[in-house]
Amino acid sequence: MSIENSIQSFGEAQVPIELKVEYKRINTFLSDYCKNISRNYTFIKTKNPLPMGTRFLFRIGVPGLVEPLLLKGFVKKVITEDSARRDQSPGMDIEFIYDDEDQRETLMLRVHGIVDEQMGPRLGERIRRHIRARQ
Repeated sequence: MSIENSIQSFGEAQVPIELKVEYKRINTFLSDYCKNISRNYTFIKTKNPLPMGTRFLFRIGVPGLVEPLLLKGFVKKVITEDSARRDQSPGMDIEFIYDDEDQRETLMLRVHGIVDEQMGPRLGERIRRHIRARQ
């Protein structure tokens, strides 16, 4: 099942907030992918975090892809200015969710295809090893 077709799984009471993210360089996307997306979360710095449970649909534009990557997620944790430690920024942890393992695997295969095409299979394999080691 595609993410587009599974938006109803969010429930009818809440329509997800759509966020469009456009990466200008493949390197920036890969850095975010390795640090966050491949680990199923991201952190959005903001002084006005949304309530826990708020749903998102991310449309991620990546150089080399005609269609954006689509990811569903929800606010898992909120850090307000008042609750932030000195070493923390206010914001919200977003956890990515998939309908099933096939959907997650399809996303990973698309990203690996981008890496191999843009940077070559040798560097692509090094990046994949790095991602596996961090999971």
